[in-house]
Amino acid sequence: MPPWGAALALLLAALALLGLLAALLRRPGRRAVGARTLPGAQGQDHEEEVDGAGPADQFSDGREPLPGGCRLICKPSALAQCLLRALRRSTALEPGPRSWLSGPHLQTLCHFVLPVGPGSDLAREYLQLADDGLVALDWVVGPCARGRRVTNAGGLPAVLLVIPNAWGRLTRNVLGLCLLALERGYYPVIFHRRGHHGCPLVSPRLQPFGDPSDLKEAITYIRFRHPAALLFAVSEGSGSALLLSYLGECGSSSYMTGAACISPVLCCREWFEAGLPWPYERGFLLHQKIALSRYATALEDTVDTGKLFRSRSLREFEETLFCHTKSFPISWDTYWDHNDPLRDVDEAAVPVLCICSADDPVCGPPNHFLPTELFHSNPYFFLLLSRHGGHCGFLRQEPLPAWSHEVILEYFRALTEFFRTEERMKGLSRRRVSFLGGRRRWGTLPKREVSPSSNLEEIFSWKRSYTR
Repeated sequence: MPPWGAALALLLAALALLGLLAALLRRPGRRAVGARTLPGAQGQDHEEEVDGAGPADQFSDGREPLPGGCRLICKPSALAQCLLRALRRSTALEPGPRSWLSGPHLQTLCHFVLPVGPGSDLAREYLQLADDGLVALDWVVGPCARGRRVTNAGGLPAVLLVIPNAWGRLTRNVLGLCLLALERGYYPVIFHRRGHHGCPLVSPRLQPFGDPSDLKEAITYIRFRHPAALLFAVSEGSGSALLLSYLGECGSSSYMTGAACISPVLCCREWFEAGLPWPYERGFLLHQKIALSRYATALEDTVDTGKLFRSRSLREFEETLFCHTKSFPISWDTYWDHNDPLRDVDEAAVPVLCICSADDPVCGPPNHFLPTELFHSNPYFFLLLSRHGGHCGFLRQEPLPAWSHEVILEYFRALTEFFRTEERMKGLSRRRVSFLGGRRRWGTLPKREVSPSSNLEEIFSWKRSYTR
């Protein structure tokens, strides 16, 4: 870890501990106006409180109880019933012994502050984009455990695309998910934006919060490399805006079989405008300033770097970086017209599982950060709401991985089985007229394809390096 990374980790730890102390010093029994008990609680958790109005009123319909006090909120469908059966059989949701990790601040702190540590072999590729910018793809190639399971009947490993948070920090949970997926027979690859995690910023252009154009080119390249493999995607925290924007813009042409979002930020504009609790706000803001400080000279021609590094909130930082540019300034409203991750959500044609916690200290209470109508009305979106987990935490006692990892991989397996069953049923009734009028059904798996023409290689220019 570089010296500034260690200093940042220490500062984030101090800020989070201060926030934790402030939360502990609150008067016992104090509740926000309208606070209610989360439904589905049992045992000693029955008396615990949730800030805000609580999920009971917000999710009065379409709630399905699961082990561990979790709830599945979705629109009734055949796929929802299949997913519900898989989650009820899951051992990952079974409540474990209460430990010091159960607090939301500690869950979040352990996730963001603790170093990633050794244990993975990454093969990095730099992908040159159409505008000569660079993004990085880290293929997780090891360590390979013996007896790896295959993820589909054809024997080809499915590709798992992992999108870290929007701040560019590679966390323990992201790497842990990749290692577990590798053990289960997936081929994980981590997508890094321009200027993130050691990816050089070769042009004075950064990727806006919800602009999926770079991701589109990266996925096109992944499909070129693995044309016959199934493609799944997982995003973490604020990185979910990128994945949801991509799914909305591409619709049924996304090439994906399924997607999952861990602690997604769904109401992004409101999230920026309301601000985070000050320890997290200061920590994330400092991380962004340190990451961009190395490119201060290159960005001088496009943004006011002095104002940028004097920003005192995430909103001010985002607005200065992408709205108050010197070449093409836009308003805050216009920026979110083009970057709201839910702007094209009705066009999404891939099942998406969102795993959220009712005690998320970064996003806030469920009635504030979860658009309830989305899960009630859209058959492609499923919400797994847990009582505990913090922000992107969902940790269990070591050496067990985060339970969200297990749930996500079980969800992908259930999707694969459901779609293969549908394919078999479809083969038995080929003479029936499809109610989709010839359009590709959202529940079908991509068939094996012939490798694209070699002239596609001219579109891409890449360089591979190996790191450990």
